Amino acid sequence: MGKIISLANQKGGVGKTTTAINLAASLATLGKEVLIVDADPQANASSGLGIDVRTLEFTIYECLIDQVPPEQAIRGTEIKKLSILPSHIDLVGAEIEMLNMENRERVMKEVIKPLQVKYDYILIDCSPSLGLITVNALTASDSVIIPVQCEYFALEGISKLLNTIKIIKSKLNMTLEIEGFLLTMYDNRLRLANQVLAEVRKHFEGMVFETVISRNVRLSEAPSHGKPALLYDPDSKGSNNYMDLAKELIRKNTI
Repeated sequence: MGKIISLANQKGGVGKTTTAINLAASLATLGKEVLIVDADPQANASSGLGIDVRTLEFTIYECLIDQVPPEQAIRGTEIKKLSILPSHIDLVGAEIEMLNMENRERVMKEVIKPLQVKYDYILIDCSPSLGLITVNALTASDSVIIPVQCEYFALEGISKLLNTIKIIKSKLNMTLEIEGFLLTMYDNRLRLANQVLAEVRKHFEGMVFETVISRNVRLSEAPSHGKPALLYDPDSKGSNNYMDLAKELIRKNTI
């Protein structure tokens, strides 16, 4: 059975989508069967893997709202073992349409759970909000990775996210765990970045990944070419960081 991991933080620009794309690509390169579920209406994970969302007949929206089987929406990518369940701007309206549904918090779980037998890892790229779609993603997940930017306001809002996770754990998904806090956009030349790194490690101790994602131009450029950094520039620092993270995640889940 595969593991379902959400990447969540209601703060935008912390590296959720970058992590979803590059961690998934690294895991697939290491021989794991991986699926990205793009649960963000901006569909950046989809376009970042070369999917033209304008041409798609089915996306996660149709799976959630019209009960279209996810197999009809899943698309392959340039990386052999990596697939994606793409998103679309229509997903913005899904929250409103789901309000009157029975078990509205568990709609995504019903879509994704049957796929666990086919994949080693299912990564859900959440939108920067704590709305119903993100609640659905966390309800469907085994664990959550929380990307934290190495900047001044890094810890702001984390308490709100942790509170949401606590509520979901008590009411909707008792087995939900925090896979780890992932420090992103790290620049070791900046004193502030080192302070944030030390503060997060001190505060959350063993819950923080050893791997730190450095600020890297190649990571920023790769999505505009529709490729993960691994294909765009395999020797880049960012690509190596995510390969290290993938190895750490696999190690953590095989102990």
